[in-house]
Amino acid sequence: MQPDFDLASRSPRRVQMLREAGLSFECRPADIDETPRTCEAPAAFARRMAQAKARVAFDAGSGRPCLGADTDVALQARILGKPRDAGAAVEMLLALADRSHHVHSAVALVGNGLCEVLDTCTEVRFGPISAAQARAYWDSGEPAGKAGAYAIQGLASRWVREVHGSYTGVVGLPLFETLALLARHGVHPRAAAAAG
Repeated sequence: MQPDFDLASRSPRRVQMLREAGLSFECRPADIDETPRTCEAPAAFARRMAQAKARVAFDAGSGRPCLGADTDVALQARILGKPRDAGAAVEMLLALADRSHHVHSAVALVGNGLCEVLDTCTEVRFGPISAAQARAYWDSGEPAGKAGAYAIQGLASRWVREVHGSYTGVVGLPLFETLALLARHGVHPRAAAAAG
């Protein structure tokens, strides 16, 4: 049976969430320039990235609709990307410690004559993080390749004091909103989510 859509991502978290939701799709990662424009707002950046990923994958793909997603961590108006090294990761984590930040997660569905983009904004408040804790966290390998240098569903969960908004959006895909977007365009789960 043919997949219903393509996913412009190689994120194992996105793949897992969509598979557990009973959706049938094929991964078709899209490599694009993920540099924010000067003075680009975090929400606008996430929307632009999600749409660009979906468009590139659709144009090179199977003809099926393509779903793109992007998740970004913002401290005030500053977008915290993926840390390039240990020093950058520690700097990000210490900046996020004991305060609130926002996670912008955008999803785009692109196809022939179709382009719909949605986004969520979730407020996350961290407790204190010491420099030694941040360095040990980097050494765990988890922050590498993660926006804001953390994965909320992993070891960093110990620092999360509050979450207001879409938890799955912080993980990397606002699942409720994504399923509604797909349903609006005729894509529905084929199987019940895996039990247990």
